[in-house]
Amino acid sequence: MNAVTAIRTALHSSHHMLTWFVGDLSDADLLVRPTPGANHIAWQLGHLILAEGGIGAELPGVVYPALPAGFADQHGKDTAQAEPPIGFLSRTQYVDLFTAARNASLAALDKMTEADLDCPTQGKLAAFAPNLGALLLLISNHTLMHAGQFSVVRRKLGKPVLF
Repeated sequence: MNAVTAIRTALHSSHHMLTWFVGDLSDADLLVRPTPGANHIAWQLGHLILAEGGIGAELPGVVYPALPAGFADQHGKDTAQAEPPIGFLSRTQYVDLFTAARNASLAALDKMTEADLDCPTQGKLAAFAPNLGALLLLISNHTLMHAGQFSVVRRKLGKPVLF
């Protein structure tokens, strides 16, 4: 297995994990906070969708799909703690938007070579992800980190343990 294939596998795997963890949740379940002050799943899904495009913007030739009007504001830091949480999307809408963003990342990866993965990144993430390969793995790992947080909400809701 080469690095491009390994990164593609990681991106597919983290996408699968996220959609699996929210697959049996209702729209109302997405608004449950694991503890007061914590971010609910709907906000985190929006954050992941925004982050995919934000982090992945350095990928050569990548084109992320347009997001609904007001999406970035709805999923910004100012709305994370809003009570009651209003104006959030349905589970299906979040999964569709996340899948579209992930597909854009995968399409960009499909055009890359092993050598491209070594190209240095620019800007504030360069210290954390110094090359495009590390940047793509950051996208995958960020998804898994939030999916782990979803597990806490699943337990609070009495949902089955999945992994």
